Amino acid sequence: MTLTKADIIYAISNHLGLSKSKATDLVESVLEIIKTSLADGENVLITGFGKFCVNEKNQRRGRNPQTGEDLMLAPRRVATFRCSPRLRDKVEGKC
Repeated sequence: MTLTKADIIYAISNHLGLSKSKATDLVESVLEIIKTSLADGENVLITGFGKFCVNEKNQRRGRNPQTGEDLMLAPRRVATFRCSPRLRDKVEGKC
């Protein structure tokens, strides 16, 4: 089962005793800060959780899978995530 933003809001609301609207504002604010930082090319490190990184990809050759036609893919920026060792251990069941 996938954890959704609504599930996170509900959990924060219950855990901190906040109203649903305040929990929603909190989650939206945190996500907006992360999005803005990544859009500005800044990495986001959340200690004990992981690091969101912005990587530059160079122009490269590609192929349209439907037609097989060769084409050039434009340079672009992509966001990646690397989990912390603590998170990795927790997911693997070592903690």
